Amino acid sequence: MSIWWSLHLRREAASVPLARRLLLGTMETAGVDPDVSYELSVALTEACANAVEHGGSPVRGEASEAYRVTAYLDGETCRIEVADSGPGFSGRAPRPAAADAESGRGLRLIEELADHVHFGRTGRGGALVSFDKIIKWRADAPLALT
Repeated sequence: MSIWWSLHLRREAASVPLARRLLLGTMETAGVDPDVSYELSVALTEACANAVEHGGSPVRGEASEAYRVTAYLDGETCRIEVADSGPGFSGRAPRPAAADAESGRGLRLIEELADHVHFGRTGRGGALVSFDKIIKWRADAPLALT
């Protein structure tokens, strides 16, 4: 069995906890270890906050006012993708901020919490942050997704 969902959210601060709660609820229902769920939810929060802050295009319109979150829970892996219509990343991964920086530490945090991270561009030129994590299951997991 596998689970996936996708949300199209307004670029508003209130959308970030909504995405996080949906992810945590999905993970709890599936029987994912709470520590893994927490780490993924923090990484998702950082990716969503970046989309809210940086994800708009200079031209106002429907595309620039929203971003997309997609989560896949399949077998032993969870993949999360956050895509927006902002300026995107250049051909290489962005340089995360220093650990003692006042802002910009979200990308570094995502890299620390996930097993694999990809920074890229969407087909429309926006930013795409994709990250994977190997899942650990609770002993009493109600769903066997393997």
